[in-house]
Amino acid sequence: MRFSILSGRRVLAVALAAAVVAMSFAAPTRAADEDYWGLEPGKVELKSVGPMAFGPEGVLFVSDTTAATIYAIGTDDTKGEPAKVSLNIADLNAKLAAALEAKPDQIRVADMVANPDSGNVYFGLTAGTDNKPALVRLTAAGKLEPISLTNVKHSKIAFTDAPESKEGRRGNPRDSSITDLAYLDGRLIVSGLTSAESPAAVREMDFPFTDKTFAVNFEFYHAAHGRSEDYAPARTFVPFIIDGKPELLAGFTCTPLVRFPLDGVRKGEKITGTTVAELGNRNQPLDMITYKKAGKGYLLMSNSARGVMKIPTEGIEKQDALKEPVKGGGTAGQNFETIKDWQGVTQLDKLNETHAIVLIKTGEAAFDLKTMELP
Repeated sequence: MRFSILSGRRVLAVALAAAVVAMSFAAPTRAADEDYWGLEPGKVELKSVGPMAFGPEGVLFVSDTTAATIYAIGTDDTKGEPAKVSLNIADLNAKLAAALEAKPDQIRVADMVANPDSGNVYFGLTAGTDNKPALVRLTAAGKLEPISLTNVKHSKIAFTDAPESKEGRRGNPRDSSITDLAYLDGRLIVSGLTSAESPAAVREMDFPFTDKTFAVNFEFYHAAHGRSEDYAPARTFVPFIIDGKPELLAGFTCTPLVRFPLDGVRKGEKITGTTVAELGNRNQPLDMITYKKAGKGYLLMSNSARGVMKIPTEGIEKQDALKEPVKGGGTAGQNFETIKDWQGVTQLDKLNETHAIVLIKTGEAAFDLKTMELP
């Protein structure tokens, strides 16, 4: 059995039969053909901002969970030297606030992604008393640049089967209409909730966008709860390859780590996941990336209550599925270690082959940006 985790977090154009791939797009350059990706100039009106991901040639995918819509935005940001980038900014919230004419405690970062082509870092956030959505670019030189959405090249796709906006026992399901996304070999993979009776789903669509999307429900065994579940969305995931076939390695609240095959999505076949680890309850995964060090592959996952975990990916395809309850906040399955030096990390992304870019919480609404060597 051949296993290969795809390098990065929510990236990239990838040849499906390839081994671990660096964060770059392998297709021929089409910069001279701006219409190739179906982008047209116009105004983008975000109602909210959620998970983001980079695609080919500087295309930035931005989710709007309130509108249950994903925008593909042309950034024209395709050149740089990510291997040489190092960004370290104290009190980044205050500097973002100054750039957006808000107060430091009025900045809420929804997601942060590094452009694999340039090393520039992009923030999706809300600012001000009205929580206005905004996009901001931090250049490799350390300059913050708010991105105007008044007349920008873009395309979009909206989900007609998103859950209704209403408060419930588990919060507003509309807020989880899109929980993560990744670009993979000409298609966009999206996790989130639908309006179906079993709402947890994974979606797949071609890019450039068409009017066709595919969505299937999934279920998995949640060891901390001792039962199978089909209602909890994947909070964060990375795509990977086993025997030439695409799968997702996904993290869920309270905190199972689950493998999902993708080859049945376009056939409309319900997916049953393989729970390869239970990482502890009363916790939510926030972000994950994959990388290689000393020839071995690892998954790095930040969490709301359990720090940053380093999980070896070697042999994960052979890990037996968890089928019995794990009680008392215990752990089971694939082994991991908690990186003690990475305290307070709320957002992370792979900056280059040796370093990650991270947001570190320093106060109630304050955070620093740091470049840290991959452990």
